[in-house]
Amino acid sequence: MEIKGRTKNGIVILDLSGRIDVNAANFIEVIGECLHDGYRDILCNFENVDFIDYMGISVVVIAYKDVTNNNGRMKFINIPAHLRNLFSITGLDKAMDIYVEEELAINSFKEDRVIENIQKLQLRRRFKRLPIDIKIEVKGKYDKEKVCFKTDLLDLSALGAYIYGCSQFKLGDEVVLIIKLSPSSEEIKLDARVVWLSDKQVQQHIHPGMGVEFYNIPAPVQKKLLEFIDRNFSLI
Repeated sequence: MEIKGRTKNGIVILDLSGRIDVNAANFIEVIGECLHDGYRDILCNFENVDFIDYMGISVVVIAYKDVTNNNGRMKFINIPAHLRNLFSITGLDKAMDIYVEEELAINSFKEDRVIENIQKLQLRRRFKRLPIDIKIEVKGKYDKEKVCFKTDLLDLSALGAYIYGCSQFKLGDEVVLIIKLSPSSEEIKLDARVVWLSDKQVQQHIHPGMGVEFYNIPAPVQKKLLEFIDRNFSLI
């Protein structure tokens, strides 16, 4: 198999020709070189591939896994009609992105980057931690006798919180946090689980206290929580 490489918009395009079979190990080597050189978006053009067997499919799968394991993307264009059946039988047509035109494939890489950046921003937003000091109420979800009135919430994110001044609970306990979000003083209830307890010997300044992880938060409630965190971050 012969391989000719070119780049376009930061994407490596490999024009393949000939046979992809047990002797096509050079394909894996070329993919490895692309990754070593810092390229993560790779487009394989099969227009001039005239034969591929099951060993060749294995070569393609190995290269594909190598790319994905290095946080890259590999896509394919111009799969000849006489090869499509093998791609279908092996399920590669469902596992891999295949396009009929080069420009469509190039644009898909751009769209992937946009979506990836949006997802990263959303994830960072959810993990954003707000240092704050407000009074909240904590109740045992199943043990109603365990209650902390007007305890201090010192740290808040869309995923969890740190609560100071409450020693009623142990690791694994499920609790309900009742918080009033300013400026509307709207009260929201959050289901949480105790995942961390402060150590009196090491963290005297924040003992007693516990870290909780939220779960089963309805989307509208999480949106309000994120808006509250963003609003207070802007004030800071």
